[in-house]
Amino acid sequence: MKSLEPPSCNMPAPALVFIGRNGHGQWVAQEQNGLYGGLFVSRAEAMKYALFENGHHPETIVELSRTIELDTDGRLAPVGLLFSRGRRPVA
Repeated sequence: MKSLEPPSCNMPAPALVFIGRNGHGQWVAQEQNGLYGGLFVSRAEAMKYALFENGHHPETIVELSRTIELDTDGRLAPVGLLFSRGRRPVA
């Protein structure tokens, strides 16, 4: 009989989504590779969007204490730079 791996073993891990405030005080949600993101009036709306876009994986959402600007060109800073200071997992 052929053994099968559980579906979770075959699926890629969801990407990280960073949320935080930009220099104007607006909330930003941005996928680590710049595939999706947006500006929001509240943290709750940024979280709602991030959860919807990442398939409801709260463990992959990271709230930053430093400012983050929405990257519309797909050039989000490397993950190492974002984690150097002030990161706080949300989950």
